Amino acid sequence: MTADTSDDRPDRSDELRAAAAAVERGDPVVYPTETVYGLGADALDSDAVERVFDLKGRDRSKPLSLGVASVDAVLRYTRPTELTVAFARAFLPGPVTVVVERGDRVPDALTAGRDRVGIRVPDHDLARALLSETGPLTATSANVSGTGSVTDPSELSDRIREGVAAVIDGGEAPGTESTVVDPDSGTIHRRGAMAGAIEAWLADPPVDG
Repeated sequence: MTADTSDDRPDRSDELRAAAAAVERGDPVVYPTETVYGLGADALDSDAVERVFDLKGRDRSKPLSLGVASVDAVLRYTRPTELTVAFARAFLPGPVTVVVERGDRVPDALTAGRDRVGIRVPDHDLARALLSETGPLTATSANVSGTGSVTDPSELSDRIREGVAAVIDGGEAPGTESTVVDPDSGTIHRRGAMAGAIEAWLADPPVDG
């Protein structure tokens, strides 16, 4: 039995280009991650961010996370400490949301006016390919607030499906939530994937905080 190779995978370039074009128009899209399906719009465009809040029916006081394609991209939109950079390089890409001081380009609409923002670098080829095309996207689950997270496109509610311009089908997602952590304060705000390894790193970080 031979292992799967990248050549065995279907060409998703047209699908990704269509989704990227939708984001450029200000429209939201649904994309797969290594946790659950995400609802993405231009995270640097306040109007696009507001559309995500409206579509989810989410309280404006609850901030959204920001998804980027790489740790290097994190550095372009935030002001991380040395400790946070070391943490990000240890755990990203991966199912972890890293809370860090935001940069000037991150709008108040995304963070509910807070000075810190949650950053995601998904460990998923399709998600990172999309993010490489679009730049930062909102990283929030593709469900109406108060309902369960979506692990397969077939589970999308009519409201979400009809409200987005594209759905990238990456098959079934694992469904485990990301762990939300602020390395600077050593605080885990939500336990999820890799929580044990994160706790161990925070207890003995390889750099001085």
